[in-house]
Amino acid sequence: MTVFAAADAPAPAVATPAAGTTAAPARPRNPTRAPDAPGAPAMTRVSDLGAINPPVNKDGNFIIGPNYTPAPETMVQPGVPQGEVFRFTMNSTDSKIYPGIDRDAGPAGLGTVDPNNPYTVIVPTSRPAPYTREVGVFVPKQYVPGTTVPFIVGADGVDTGLFTVLNNLIAEHKIPVMIGISIAHGGRRDSDAQGSERGLEYDTMSGVYAEFVEKEVLPLVESKYNVKLTKDPEGRATMGGSSGGSCALIMAWYHPELYHRVLTYSGTYVNQQWPFTPAMPHGAWAFHESLIPNSPAKPLRIWLEVGDADNYNPNVMLDNMHDWVVANWNMAKVLAAKGYHYQLVFALNAGHTDRNVKAQTLPEALEWLWQGYPMAPAAPASSTPPSTAKPTP
Repeated sequence: MTVFAAADAPAPAVATPAAGTTAAPARPRNPTRAPDAPGAPAMTRVSDLGAINPPVNKDGNFIIGPNYTPAPETMVQPGVPQGEVFRFTMNSTDSKIYPGIDRDAGPAGLGTVDPNNPYTVIVPTSRPAPYTREVGVFVPKQYVPGTTVPFIVGADGVDTGLFTVLNNLIAEHKIPVMIGISIAHGGRRDSDAQGSERGLEYDTMSGVYAEFVEKEVLPLVESKYNVKLTKDPEGRATMGGSSGGSCALIMAWYHPELYHRVLTYSGTYVNQQWPFTPAMPHGAWAFHESLIPNSPAKPLRIWLEVGDADNYNPNVMLDNMHDWVVANWNMAKVLAAKGYHYQLVFALNAGHTDRNVKAQTLPEALEWLWQGYPMAPAAPASSTPPSTAKPTP
């Protein structure tokens, strides 16, 4: 049986068959889960609070939807100072941590369940391969070159939508003046999960990816754009969707001395780690299965979202660890039991990493995420573009 646990991507569109041909069966739709389904945590409907998003100063579990409206902060607003967005490319030949892997495209590259271990797959076509990745850097207009500043790191490529929201929230004094950094994964854009560079970086339960960012990405950001990124973990945040979301928590979990704030959409808290490691046989499913319940609470603040029709792949590896809704519900329950500051958003009428949900929730999610951080007045807009300012020695 050929299987592949790459559930991060949406179902492909089905082409209209030519006359006289038979259409391939459509991929089954994910089931829609009710807020009161067995195993769901107790949740509050934000509509009962007269709102569309959860309060930015409250922890807990909240239901939003089923209709969504983009937040004004997701659009360029008149009179708001506009920061600069820069891009640069990193090559695998320059990396000491991720020299690069890839696997065959199409069906030939898919893995098979390991007959001796139902918790993993074998990907015989995975092999060393070079890659390039793009990094986007947002520097707000209010930033004074050379001063120390908080920042947020995001996964899966240059997120200009995030940068627009940062522009507006900084101007509204709802979040501190901060740098935004978006890092694309290595490897092909369409390659995911087991055997891929993206899967290796995002699904591995270790501190390696955070170390890659710390040692190989952040120094380039500082040197290229004359910014000084804070070393205080209270001023450092991670974010991402799907495997990029679980990666955001992995970064903070294994390196809480580096990051204290985590924001995830449809986090892949399921068993998708590859290669298999006996010390962590269930991959990111272990977060809610054992790691969080059995560990002292870490100084983390965690925002989670999952859709009612999010990913569900019960037959991928027959391990009952591929249900994104259940995984995120379990996350909420164990975080609550350990006394974490967290917020779970359960989105009705929403799929995996739903764009409509993100457009409505991201500004207030960021505002919640940065609660408790000193909100110093924004500095006057700099007249010297960061790209031309003299680098700090």
